[in-house]
Amino acid sequence: MSHKSEFSVAGTYPYNHKNAIRWVISHLMRYKFFLVATATLFTVAYAAYAQSAVLIGRAAEEILTPSSGTEGALVTIALLVLLVLVTDGVASLFASLSVETLAQRMEVDARHELYISLLGKSQTFHDRQRVGDIMARATDDVKQLNFMVNPGILFMFDLVLGFAVPMVYIALIDLRLLAVPILLVVLYFITASDYSRRLNPVVNRLRTQFGTMNARLEETISGIEVVKASTTESFERQKFRDNARGFRDYFVQQGRIEAGYLPILIYGIAYGLIFLHGIFLYRADEILLGEVIAVIGLFSVMRFPTILSLFALTLIQNGLAGADRILTIIKTETELDENREGISRTIEGDIVFENVDFAYNGTNVLGDINVHIRPGQTVAIIGQTGAGKSTLTRLVNRTYDVSGGRILVDGVDVREWNLATLRSQISSIEQDIFLFSRTIAENIAFGAPGATQEQIEEAARAAQAHDFILSFQEGYQTKIGERGVTLSGGQRQRLALARAFLSNPRVLILDDSTSAIDSATEGEIQRALRRMQEGRTVLMITHRLSQIRWADVIIVLDQGRIVASGAHEDLLRSSPHYRRIFARFDVELPPLEAEEPAA
Repeated sequence: MSHKSEFSVAGTYPYNHKNAIRWVISHLMRYKFFLVATATLFTVAYAAYAQSAVLIGRAAEEILTPSSGTEGALVTIALLVLLVLVTDGVASLFASLSVETLAQRMEVDARHELYISLLGKSQTFHDRQRVGDIMARATDDVKQLNFMVNPGILFMFDLVLGFAVPMVYIALIDLRLLAVPILLVVLYFITASDYSRRLNPVVNRLRTQFGTMNARLEETISGIEVVKASTTESFERQKFRDNARGFRDYFVQQGRIEAGYLPILIYGIAYGLIFLHGIFLYRADEILLGEVIAVIGLFSVMRFPTILSLFALTLIQNGLAGADRILTIIKTETELDENREGISRTIEGDIVFENVDFAYNGTNVLGDINVHIRPGQTVAIIGQTGAGKSTLTRLVNRTYDVSGGRILVDGVDVREWNLATLRSQISSIEQDIFLFSRTIAENIAFGAPGATQEQIEEAARAAQAHDFILSFQEGYQTKIGERGVTLSGGQRQRLALARAFLSNPRVLILDDSTSAIDSATEGEIQRALRRMQEGRTVLMITHRLSQIRWADVIIVLDQGRIVASGAHEDLLRSSPHYRRIFARFDVELPPLEAEEPAA
């Protein structure tokens, strides 16, 4: 089953996403060989183990009723017991190897499927998610799938075969002796079903609480600078303690339910009953004493899976709860799709906003936007904080989709473009630069992974980053901290500019991209940017007068609407909004004319 996505991998395995159980089964069925091998080998192992109990009963009968050939028969039986137990051991070894392989492959596949799904989600989806909870699903919940298979499903094989095989052997001795084992099985399923019913909601809440606790931890660590600056360590510690206590409380609830696991008690009662039944039949000369011993040995085989089923059911419940949390993410459809069959060609840079509206979480952000940006133009977008400037630019590369109207790139609605083609030709440099915990060279080449070292250095020189990079001991191979925290704001912005230079986009979006750069360096970068702008369309969000003045068109936004547009000198004379923005600069403002309608 496919889901709407911004990114997908062709030819992926068709997992069943209808519900958690079917999703897990589809993962297991991908490796039918290991599944069949595990079932077959465990059947052989249990058959051999149960046969050893029958042989021991036969040996007891030989001892109780000795004859001239007793010694030879006992030796033969002893060798047969050795043979079947060796068979049991070898079959169990390879069965365990098979189920472990199955568990590890399922974990890898599930984690990979979740990761691809997360890459394909829209920005709106990620805006709503807590990173710590996502990490909990990608790590601990996926690991629960591993434990569900091994030892969870392994224990379930033990349960099924541990009941079925001894009962077959008991039936071969005397059908009447099946009465107690059948009663045990019936009572087991009744009590185990009730146990699972009571355990399931607690396990689901346990997994959810783990995600909540993990999310809080991630937020605190990510914002540790703010926490320390605000001296709120004690507050955060108490919050984490409350979350950890909630997680512990659910574990305690789980333990209480497990403590009331009745099948173990029922087995103990059944063990006594089948012994009495066997003795009764022996006293009535219906069966031999050796057969009574064999039956007791066979019934003893059922003890181990009965005890293990407690852990098996818990592991399976944990695995299914984790699977449900993972599947919830995978099945969530994104607001955008990659449009594989969409238009794929080189962008010229002609951008048109036609009656564009945009609302986010029910709040109107942009309304009635009409703009025509011609190829090669540099457009400055200005306005007060919260006016919708960044949102306007993010609609071009479909970080978000419009709520009304449409945006045309080279005369084609952006929704009709192949998403990868569209985004690969639009480069955006944000004020809040994100850098990966990798080398400087890898960060610069992030949008162009095949770039050579010479190309990387050329882009760094253009962004005025080459000199400070060489000041590091390892130069371009210097590994920077997560999100680039080991670099200054200006250094991060220059690396982002170098990344943009290297990707060679057709449309360049600059969102206050030089805010952390000093004036001297900014002048050099401005010259590099002007060279880069040749033949490219540039959308620039800035409040720096030095940048705004050389824009071809200036758009003034106020509360999500265009209130003025035009050249710098014209807007100073005609737009009160534009004049207010520059009132703090030492600029001689011309007399205000009547405001002209926005283009």
